[in-house]
Amino acid sequence: MSGTLDHVMIRVEDLEESLDWYTTHLGYEEKGRWEADTFTNVYLGPEDLHEEGAVLELTYNHGDNTYEMGDAWGHIAVRVPEDELESSYQQLMDEGVEDYRDPESCGGRYAFVKDPDGHEVEIVKRDHGAKWSLDHTMIRVEDADEALGFWTRKFGYEHTGRWESDTFANYFMKPEGAAEEAMAVELTYNYDGRSYEMGDAWGHLAVSADDLHDYWETLMEREADDYRDPESCDDMFAFTKDPDGHEIEVIPADFESPE
Repeated sequence: MSGTLDHVMIRVEDLEESLDWYTTHLGYEEKGRWEADTFTNVYLGPEDLHEEGAVLELTYNHGDNTYEMGDAWGHIAVRVPEDELESSYQQLMDEGVEDYRDPESCGGRYAFVKDPDGHEVEIVKRDHGAKWSLDHTMIRVEDADEALGFWTRKFGYEHTGRWESDTFANYFMKPEGAAEEAMAVELTYNYDGRSYEMGDAWGHLAVSADDLHDYWETLMEREADDYRDPESCDDMFAFTKDPDGHEIEVIPADFESPE
C-alpha cells in the first residue's frame, strides 16, 4: 500500500552485538542487507511479518563511531499479546535485558527496555500482529497542529488513536485504510513549550511508494521539504523532512538493497 511505513532506522555502534540482541530477545530474523564501502544496513523483523508490517533498519557506519541520542525521537514500540505483557517482560529480564521500566511502574499497560545502544523499546499489548512486531515509532514535535497537518496533508495519514493527558498528548497516525498490523507514527506533544535536540542515534522513518517519482511529485505539489530528491539519490529513494526536522525516506515498494 502506497504511503505505508516501511521501516525505522537506528544507528548502532556494534553491529554484531545489536544483531545478537534483536535476534535473541525479540526473535527477529534478517530480512535484507546492504553492504557499502563505508556502512552496512541490516533489516530485521519477526519471521511471520505482515505484508504491511514495518522492519527495523540497523545502520552500522564502519569504524569507531559514537552517537548522541538526543530527545527529538523517543522510542520504537513492539507488540505482545494482551495477556503476555508481564510474562514477556519477565522473559527479557531472565535473559539479562536491562530493567528500565517494568509493567508495574507503567500501570500494567506497557513496559520499556533498552537495547545495547540505549535505544528505548516499548512493549505494548495488542490483539493483532506478530509478537514483537513493530507497532509504532514515537517522535516528539514542538507544534502539534503543524505536525498533524503535515502528516495529514502531505502523506494522507489519519488519526488511529490519541491520548491526551494533563501535560502531554500522543497522536497516532497511519495512511487511510492501512492494516492494523502496519506501523504507526506516534506524535508526542508536550504542553510546556519545550524544544528538542535531534541527535544522530536515530536516523529516519521510511514510507513505501507504489511509484517513487509520482509519489515524490505529489509531495512537492503539497509543498513538502525538497531535502534529497530522487535524482540526487540515483533514482533509488528520496528524503523529505517534517516541520521538526525528522527525516522521512520515500522508497519504491519493490525496493531491493544493492548487493
